[in-house]
Amino acid sequence: MALIRTLTGTPPKLKAPRGTCDTHMHFYSKTYPALPGTLNPPDASVADYHQVMKWLGIERAIVVQPNAYGADNRATMGGVAALGEMARGVVVVKPGISDAELEDYTRKGARGIRFMTMLGGTLGFAEMDEMAARVKPFGWSAIVQLDGRNLPEHEAQLRRLPVNYVIDHCGKFLEPVEPDSAAFKTLLSLVETGRCWVKIAGAYESSKEGAPRFEDVGRLMRILVKAAPERVIWGSNWPHALAEKIGYPDDAAQLDLLLDWAPDEKTRQRILADNPAELYGF
Repeated sequence: MALIRTLTGTPPKLKAPRGTCDTHMHFYSKTYPALPGTLNPPDASVADYHQVMKWLGIERAIVVQPNAYGADNRATMGGVAALGEMARGVVVVKPGISDAELEDYTRKGARGIRFMTMLGGTLGFAEMDEMAARVKPFGWSAIVQLDGRNLPEHEAQLRRLPVNYVIDHCGKFLEPVEPDSAAFKTLLSLVETGRCWVKIAGAYESSKEGAPRFEDVGRLMRILVKAAPERVIWGSNWPHALAEKIGYPDDAAQLDLLLDWAPDEKTRQRILADNPAELYGF
């Protein structure tokens, strides 16, 4: 029996500040063919997401290209168009794309490129240098998802990227690491460069301690937020592509984690509104 996706519910305890931006969400539609072996959840529409925005107090959104569609960005950019000025897109574009095509994506609201180094991602480390250089003239940033335990071996490449970039999903340490681990120290070191951001999103995907506190992730995020509140953003990870396997998280509770991980209201203002406005040009 398929799970029923929750689109509304008890409001979060956290009152979202004006300009709150969800920096990581996806649209899905069976209209578009999915690549074999990728997560392809039930359709997740703009109308559905409008309900989630109202529920959580979200005013802006970064629509991220799902793995399922490879470099076919139609669902993502269609969602950006439907949401209008409140949205930006993060897309997957391959080597060989023309400047005219990149200019067209930019005009239509794209502001980032996605590198996904696992789970069937289309662009990985092999394409990262070339494609980061290609999108730089258009003012794009990048998002990078990897197993955070491998950060030390990729540190040199990340440091030389010519664009701002975001490490996804709380660093996505697929096995818990301690604050004094080489992997987490590398993450903090990258953030210190001023060009690396970290996205608090999808803690439930990597946490072994689980809900409600996800403490194995939370102990790292508290340190990160305290060290560099100006380099942290937040995303819902809606519609939770892994939910058919692991169950739907409570979206309001995911937002409320910031009450614990970023207890200062001014810091939450930065994470939810000011930082994404700077990064994505709102």
